[in-house]
Formats: sequence, structure tokens, C-alpha cells
Amino acid sequence: MEIVENTLDGDLDEFLARPLFCFLGQRSEGGPRLSPLWFLWDDGAIWNVARLRDRSYPDRVRRYPESAVAVVDYDPRTGRVEHVGMRGTATLDPYDESRADRLFQKYLGEDRSEWPAMFGDIDPDGYRLVRFDPETVVARGQSYPAPPGRER
Repeated sequence: MEIVENTLDGDLDEFLARPLFCFLGQRSEGGPRLSPLWFLWDDGAIWNVARLRDRSYPDRVRRYPESAVAVVDYDPRTGRVEHVGMRGTATLDPYDESRADRLFQKYLGEDRSEWPAMFGDIDPDGYRLVRFDPETVVARGQSYPAPPGRER
């Protein structure tokens, strides 16, 4: 993974550990597609839990592995603007319950008893993990001064 630019105020791994959405950009027969997704940054890759039924992006991963990912953290109250853009290759991997649990904990908390039922009992045959391996990364801190009367 080549980091082309990094002007974030903090560590890239810490930024990617935040419970933000990533946007997976892919090509398709009908033109470019963008999917907002929960993600886990683990082992130098972006991971997403993909349901095979009723979702089109897993098939696009198989057909067109060249992809892009964007993650943005924006707070208009404070002026915080941070962006990470990546280009690389996506693959569809077998479902890994341990990795999926870490992803869900990032967004739903550590107490599984408090998770919505749809996340607690997943049939691994109906799900896969999308693995995105970045080849290049651009990380930018583009924050601006907080508007008057608001603190950073």
C-alpha cells in the first residue's frame, strides 16, 4: 500500500477505526455505482459484510474487482473535514464470523444482547466478506476554522 499523501491531524489507523461509512465505488454495465457501507479496517484491508441475496455489489466485486473506497468525517459545527480515498482491488471472501463480529461491534457496541436481531444470527451461507486491498491511499485533513461561537 502506497500512501501518496497524508495530511490528517491524527493517525490513519485511528481515523479508519471510527464508526464512519465507507463508500465503495465500482464500475458496472450501467455505469459507475457507489455503495455506502459499514466497514472494518483490519490487516491492511477494508472489510464489509455482504448479504448475497438482494444486493448487487457482491456480484460487481466478482466481475469488476478494480474499485475505490472513500471515507469522510465531516462536522459542520466544528469545521472538521477529513477524507481518505483509496484505489485498489476488491474480492469476495468466505464469511468469517470473528471478523464480522468485530465489524458489528464497531457500530453496535460490544454487548451482542443489545444488537438488533438481524445482526445476531447470520447464516454464513448467505453472506460473504468483501475485502478491499488498497494499492494507493490519499488521506487529507481539510478542516477549516470553526464558525463563530462554536468550538472544535
